Amino acid sequence: MLAWVLIGVLGAGSLCVAYGALVERTWFRRGRHRLDILPADLPERIDLLHLSDLHFVRGDRRKAAFLASLPAPDLTVVTGDLLGEPEAVETVVEALRPLRGRHGSYFVLGSNDYFRPEPVNYLRYFRRSRVRHRRAARGRAADLISQLEADGWGHLRNVRAVAALDGARIELLGLDDPHIHRHDLRVAPREAPDLFGLAVVHSPDPMAELAALGYDLVVAGHTHGGQVRLPFIGALVSNSTIPARMAMGLYRLGRAHVHISPGLGTSKFAPFRFLCRPEATVLELRRAPAGARTGRA
Repeated sequence: MLAWVLIGVLGAGSLCVAYGALVERTWFRRGRHRLDILPADLPERIDLLHLSDLHFVRGDRRKAAFLASLPAPDLTVVTGDLLGEPEAVETVVEALRPLRGRHGSYFVLGSNDYFRPEPVNYLRYFRRSRVRHRRAARGRAADLISQLEADGWGHLRNVRAVAALDGARIELLGLDDPHIHRHDLRVAPREAPDLFGLAVVHSPDPMAELAALGYDLVVAGHTHGGQVRLPFIGALVSNSTIPARMAMGLYRLGRAHVHISPGLGTSKFAPFRFLCRPEATVLELRRAPAGARTGRA
């Protein structure tokens, strides 16, 4: 009897692994959330496409085809880890070309863009202690940046600026990857708090600080939504300082709204997702109702 139970457990486990690796990992979907948060001086509606953790490798035709099927947005932000290997720079630049926003296109980088991904011991994600980053081979971040900028994308590397958006203005912040300690919060304090504030960052680690500084919308990725989620439990880890229960989705943090993308890819050394489909998310930003309090002070 025990032998049959073990056979059943092993069989079910094998089916789950096969499903996660062969089906769900490339079962892309388009998510959508509506947020009534725009002030009266901005357009009545802005469709913001949030992409993250693409982890492109050479010949990734299925992911490129999914991106090509998405409608053109008003504003596009990519929150890091575009590359799954340095050789895929040209692949990801070409795949993102049709998705440039009508009013703006911006990106930040993640650790996989700066360094060549390597196999890791995934049990380390369950440790509470500080992760020690190993010395890794450098990737092609400079090539990625230059080619995207030549295509009209703006690189937000520890920079805050006022950007034009369809004749109006927003205050835009981009931080380099906090996961590898490249972010610089000294640039984050707002200088135009009367404008709508959008903060773009790879890891969600500094989201509390960004909300406290008065940004209306914070977008981040890095977590892969946990990548493996269990029924009634959700994500087991977030690979960041935020709780695992916040590894993906839309949250309210004070007056700020925070969107954490589950991402579209995985490391090529862990090509598996379970109950955590890869997603490109459209944030449908609408005018706030008259008299409603927005995230601005």
